[in-house]
Amino acid sequence: MKKKIIIGVVAFVVLLAIGFAYLNYRNRTLSPSGKTELTVNGLTVSIPYARPSVRGRLIFGTEGQNALQPYGKYWRLGANESTEITVNKDVDFNGQAVKAGTYRMYAVPGPDSFDIALNSELGKWGAMEPDYSLDVLHTKVPVEHLTTPVEQYTISMVEADGGINVVLEFSDVKFIVPVRPQ
Repeated sequence: MKKKIIIGVVAFVVLLAIGFAYLNYRNRTLSPSGKTELTVNGLTVSIPYARPSVRGRLIFGTEGQNALQPYGKYWRLGANESTEITVNKDVDFNGQAVKAGTYRMYAVPGPDSFDIALNSELGKWGAMEPDYSLDVLHTKVPVEHLTTPVEQYTISMVEADGGINVVLEFSDVKFIVPVRPQ
């Protein structure tokens, strides 16, 4: 009798592990990993992130519209793990001083601007909100509404004004965060 119970428990644990592995694989195929990195004048900015797709959904809008990412609510700037940004030097991040290091980067979308935040809490999975007491900065950036939607979330970087512009595009929204060496 004990042997049957042990075999049943082992079988259950194995099936559970297979289920978790499948769900993790499925999440990663629906929102594959991406990474962007650029070095300009000795300043390196690196951002690993996950790339969800629109897949016919309303991404940004109101809760009443059933938007996937409602205005005024926390967004991890991607999917899967929280999005993190690493800067190798002290920088001006949209005009605000930030020390060299790695930060969790998130946003609170609005119809005309996004509140972008950097937070010192790292390595979090899922849509779990950060410990807001660990926020390093908040800054607003204007939103450009695109006429040609971007199907898969994309973060890119371009050289600009002796520094780097971080360009974030998803669905019908584009916004830019300037990062300049101090």
